[in-house]
Amino acid sequence: MPPPVPRAWREKPPAERPPKGYRAPGRWGDGRRLRIGLLGGSFNPAHAGHRHVAEMALHVLRLDEVWLLVSPGNPLKPRAGMAPFAERLESARRIANGRRIIAADIEARLGLRETERTLARLRRLFPRARFVWIMGADNMIQLPRWRRWRRLARGTPIAVLPRPGYTRRALHGAAATVLRRHRRPCGALLSGASPGPGGHAPWCMVPAREHPASATAIRALRAKRAGATAPAPGHSQHSIPAPASGVPAEAD
Repeated sequence: MPPPVPRAWREKPPAERPPKGYRAPGRWGDGRRLRIGLLGGSFNPAHAGHRHVAEMALHVLRLDEVWLLVSPGNPLKPRAGMAPFAERLESARRIANGRRIIAADIEARLGLRETERTLARLRRLFPRARFVWIMGADNMIQLPRWRRWRRLARGTPIAVLPRPGYTRRALHGAAATVLRRHRRPCGALLSGASPGPGGHAPWCMVPAREHPASATAIRALRAKRAGATAPAPGHSQHSIPAPASGVPAEAD
């Protein structure tokens, strides 16, 4: 059974408003000249661990923005237990700040679900931006299952963040082995020109602490609490005792 989610992991509401003149990433693109990290995922739900990853990437990689790309549907994940897109997008907005960490629905607007296609389209829509794909070590392990993953790694720098129980496995996994000669220090991830024909983008492991928050644990806790408060057959809801004190609050 997943561990309970401590109250300290509760997400904070947005603390900042977008600056005057700010343009949210739209489906038609623009000419912004920025270093942008892309943190894709189901965000089912978004939680403090996602916020931690975004903040560490901003700091270590010296990015201007991080976009939380909420997927309309992950081909590698079952639909069962997946919250509606609007609900997942709203959870991502709650952990974003609207200024440098932005919840984006651009994949849904473009009708895309595969990461490599999304990246190719974003490079066309935002030709002056420099993109970095951000992922957790758990996704680094799964990377060889992604469609056209070698093309993705050739064309886009990748920053991998540690995840509890996955970091060591990721560094010794199939993707890291294939891409070993392209690993660089994080400070050099965006130091050179974009990889041209025949070139290869670098990747790095970001030196950051592992954050224990987990969407799986959050969903399990929600299910447990829902089961504890559901009325038993033949009994009214009022006959169910309240949860004992000390039960951790949900992460969002």
